[in-house]
Amino acid sequence: MMKGVSVGVGLLGLLLACVTTAPTDKNRDWDIYSFHINSTVTSRYATTIITSRVANRIDQSQEIEFHVKIPKNAFISKFKMTIEGQTYDGIVKQKEEAQQQYTQAVSRGQSAGIVSSVGRTLEEFKTSVTVAALSKVTFELTYEELLKRRLGKYELLIHARPMQPVADFKIDVYINELPGINFLDITGGLSTEALANAITKTHASSEAWVHFYPSKEQQSQCESCGEQGLNGDLVIAYDVHRKTSMGDLNEAEGYFVHHFAPSNLPRIPKNVVFIIDRSGSMHGRKMEQTREALLKILGDLAEDDHFALITFDSSVSTWRKELLPANQDNLEAAKSFARHIHERGATNINAAVLEGTAMLNRHPQEGSASLLILLTDGDPTTGETNLEKIHENIKEAIGKKFPLYCLGFGMDVNFDFLEKMALENGGVGRRIYTDSDAALQLQGFYEEVATPLLTDVQMVYLGGANLTQTNFSQYYNGSEIVVAGQIPDNNIEMFTAEVIAISKSNRVMYSDTLPTKEPIEASSDSHIQRLWAYLTVKQLLDKEVQLSGTAKEKVKKEALDLCLKYGFVTPFTSMVVTKPQGEDSQVAHKPKEGKKWLQSSQVDYGSSLHFLNHQVHSLMSRTNYDVGHAVQKSFPDFGMDYLDYNNPLRAHPTKTTVRTTTTTVSPLRRFLLPAVGQALPLCYDIPVALSLRLLIDPNNDLAMNGQLGQSPSAGYQKIVIHYRSDQHIELDTTGITFNDGQNTTYFFWSLKINHETDSVSLILRDKEMDVTIASTRVVIMLYKRNGIKFLWPVLRQRPTGDNIIGLMALPPVAYDEVQGITMKLKIQDKEVDVSRDSAVDLSVRSAPNVACWLMPLQSALLGGLADFTVTQL
Repeated sequence: MMKGVSVGVGLLGLLLACVTTAPTDKNRDWDIYSFHINSTVTSRYATTIITSRVANRIDQSQEIEFHVKIPKNAFISKFKMTIEGQTYDGIVKQKEEAQQQYTQAVSRGQSAGIVSSVGRTLEEFKTSVTVAALSKVTFELTYEELLKRRLGKYELLIHARPMQPVADFKIDVYINELPGINFLDITGGLSTEALANAITKTHASSEAWVHFYPSKEQQSQCESCGEQGLNGDLVIAYDVHRKTSMGDLNEAEGYFVHHFAPSNLPRIPKNVVFIIDRSGSMHGRKMEQTREALLKILGDLAEDDHFALITFDSSVSTWRKELLPANQDNLEAAKSFARHIHERGATNINAAVLEGTAMLNRHPQEGSASLLILLTDGDPTTGETNLEKIHENIKEAIGKKFPLYCLGFGMDVNFDFLEKMALENGGVGRRIYTDSDAALQLQGFYEEVATPLLTDVQMVYLGGANLTQTNFSQYYNGSEIVVAGQIPDNNIEMFTAEVIAISKSNRVMYSDTLPTKEPIEASSDSHIQRLWAYLTVKQLLDKEVQLSGTAKEKVKKEALDLCLKYGFVTPFTSMVVTKPQGEDSQVAHKPKEGKKWLQSSQVDYGSSLHFLNHQVHSLMSRTNYDVGHAVQKSFPDFGMDYLDYNNPLRAHPTKTTVRTTTTTVSPLRRFLLPAVGQALPLCYDIPVALSLRLLIDPNNDLAMNGQLGQSPSAGYQKIVIHYRSDQHIELDTTGITFNDGQNTTYFFWSLKINHETDSVSLILRDKEMDVTIASTRVVIMLYKRNGIKFLWPVLRQRPTGDNIIGLMALPPVAYDEVQGITMKLKIQDKEVDVSRDSAVDLSVRSAPNVACWLMPLQSALLGGLADFTVTQL
C-alpha cells in the first residue's frame, strides 16, 4: 500500500447528515463531487440512505474517511463502499464475535471502532479506506427509525454541513401516509430567505415531497454558510389525519401496524407528585434551572389537577402532607416554596420515591390519572444505597398502579439505574442535559405527559401473533401508541383489532377490521415487516434491562436473532466493515444510552464513534491498563536515544537498537481533557511519582493535592484535601483520616458511613468517598488493578468562581481539526501537533476505552508542568 495522506470526509444524517472535513482552498487534494441524502417515510417508519462520492485528485494514494452521525434511536442496517467497480459490504455479527475481531485488531495495533453517544440525540459511525491515485470512492450508509409523535407532530431533522460547497448536493424527502397528511411545515437554519428558492415542497393528500437543491453559490451565501459551504438544518414536521378514534390500521404481506392516537376525548384530571433532588451536587445552574422549570410547570396545572412537592437530600421534605387541588392559592404557595429550594447534603432517592408513592396511594381519586416525576442528578448516597434493593422497594410500593418518570440531570447521573426504575414502573427514563435550555427540556417533558386522555389501555388483536407491547398505563394527548405484529397465513378475514381503555370514569372500546380487498403489493421484506422488527427489538432491549438470569438471556437471544435477520446494529450486534485486501477490517458497536464512554461538562461533546488508530512503533510496546481517565504508558527495555514527552509525534525513539543492557525510561500516566462540541477529547501524558496540584479554590480556602504512585500501573497513592486552616482530609489506599479542627476520625475503605459537619459532608460506600465542601463535590474511588491499589479523584461539582486552578480545574477545550500531512488541532488560534491515540476513562467504574487526540503536555496545561506540581501535599 502506498504511503498516503490522511483526510476526513464525513456526514451528519437523519434525521441528520453532515460532512466534516477540513481544507477550504481550491487546490484541496480531494473533492466531494456528489452528496445525496434520500429519506423515505412510510407509516412513520423512516429509511434514510446517505451517499457520498469522493475523488482523490492527487497522483498518490490517500486515506478517505467516512464519518456519519445518526439518531440514537436509529439502527444502522446497511453500509457499503464502492471502489473501482468493486463493492465492499458491512456485515452485522453477534457482538461477541465482532468483539473478538475488534480485540485482535487492537492487539495488533490496527484500526477498530466503537459507536457511542454524541450529545443529546446522536451516535457516530466512522470508517476509512485508502483510495488509489486519481481514483474515486462511493460510501453508502442506510439506517432506519420509527418516528415518534410528540406534542402532536412527527419531526424529521436533516442537518447539512459539508465543509465545502458540493456541485451535486441534494436532499430528497418523500413521505407517504395512507390516512392523509394533515400539515407539513419546514423550518430550521437552512429554511431562510437566501435559500428559499432551493427548497420545494409538494403536498398532495397522502403524499408529500421536499427537495433541497442549493447551488454551489447558495451554499456559500446563507446566513450560517461560508467558504466551507452549508452549515445548518432543515426540520420537516408533519402530522396525519385521524378520521376515526380507532386510528390507522395497515397490513402488508402478513404483518400489520396500528397507530392509535385519538384526540376527541375529555382530558383526565391528574394527580402528580414532583420529587426534586436538592442535594449538594445540584448546586448552581442546575438548581436555578430546576426552579425556573418548576415554576412554569406549576403555572400550567389545571384547576382540577391535584399535586404535591417533595424535596430530598439526606432527608425527605414535603411541601404539604397530602396532595392539594391546583387552585390559585395553593399554586402561589407552592411557587413560593419552589423559589426557596436550596441544595445541600447527600442523596436519599429510595426514601423520597417511597414517600411520593405513599402520598399517591393515600390519595386515590376515581376518574383521575396518577404519576410520579423524579428529577435527580446523582446516585443514591445515603439511606438505602443498594441499587437492586431500591428497585425492589419502588416496584413493590407502586404495584403497577401508576407510572414513574425518571429524569436524570447531566452526564454524571447513573442513567442505567434510573432507566430501569422507570421501565419497571411503566414510565420512561429521560436525560436532561445541563445546557442553557435545561429548563425548557424539563418543561418539554412535562408537556408530553400534561394531558392524560386514557388510562389502562389494552390493545387486543384477534388473529394476530408475535405482537409488540399491547398494554399501556396511560395515553397522553399529542402522543401515539404503536402496535405491530404478524397475521399468520395472512388471514386478514379473521383479523380484528380492539382497544379497551378508561376515559375519566367511563370504559370505552373501539374496534376495526382490515379491508378484505387485495392488499397493496409489497416485498417479503416490506416496511411494515421491518417496522415490526424494529419495534420488537426496541422493546426487547427495554425488557432486557429489567430482567436477570435465564429470563434475561432468553430475551437477549430473541433480540439477537431478529437483529441478525434484519441486519440491525444494536447493543447486541456489531457491524464488521470489510475493506479491500491488504487493509484492516473495522468493527462498529452501538452502546446503550446509560453508557458513558467519555466524560465532559459539555453535554454536546458527549462521546463518539472512535476508531483507535494505534501506531505500532518499531520494537516499542504500549500497554493500556484498565485504570480509567488515566492510562499507563510504559516501554520495554530497549535502548532509546531520545524520548520527548511534550511532543506526541516524537514520543517514540528516534533511534532504536536492541541491546543486552537496558535503559530505564520514566513511565507515563495519561490524562483526559474534555472538548467543547467535538467528538474526541484531548489527552496528554505526565510522568509518574509526581506530587500534583489538583484543585485550588481561594474563594473558599480549599486546596486538594495528590501523590502519583511509583508503580507504572498505579494512580494516586495519597490525596490530601485542606479546608480553611484547620480541617483536613487525608486519603490513602488503606483508609481515610478526617480532622475537623478538634477531633480526628479514621475510616476504613470497607465501611459505609455518612459523616456530616456544618460545612463538610463525607459519604463512604462501595469504596468511593463522596466529599462535598461548600460548592465543590469530589468523589475519590479506590481501585485495584494488576494487584496494585490506588486512588482516582473525579470532580462532580466544580467550585464557583473564575480563579479556580489545578489539574482537575482545567476547562474543556474548544478546537478545530486541521487536516494535512500531519494532524493538527487549532486551539486558541494556535496549531498544535497531535496524534490519534486512546486512553481508559477512570471517572466511571466501567472504565471504558476511549479515543483521544494525544497532544504535548505543555499545550494541554497551557504552561509548564511545574505550575501543577507541589513540594508537599
